[in-house]
Amino acid sequence: MNLLSSQPLENFDKVMAIVRIITGLSMAYHGLEVFNAQQIADYANWEQIKTLPQPLLWAYLGKGGELLSGVLLAIGLFTRYACLGMISIMLFVLFVIGKGIFWYDDQHPFLFILLGIIYFFYGAGKYSIDK
Repeated sequence: MNLLSSQPLENFDKVMAIVRIITGLSMAYHGLEVFNAQQIADYANWEQIKTLPQPLLWAYLGKGGELLSGVLLAIGLFTRYACLGMISIMLFVLFVIGKGIFWYDDQHPFLFILLGIIYFFYGAGKYSIDK
């Protein structure tokens, strides 16, 4: 192992799979709120959401998208499409809900965007259903 080399380390594929799975499960965990009607209603009443047409529908679509993209990313199925969904949702969260503030209220949508970009270009990798 040469730490000064530009080549990936020996277990690169395994590490990328672990990070992909953790990222997907984290996103899916946030999306599980789609099953909590009260939480969705609270989101629909947020100032940034209630100005949209049919805010309740948008709240359900956002949380449903988080759940679906997270599950797909975790199992490595339709990974690039899942990443596009995740990136789109997190861009909305970052710039519309978070008003462009990269770090707020212990939420880190910017990190999900960065990870989504990585897996969009890298793909699901060797340890995935896509493979």
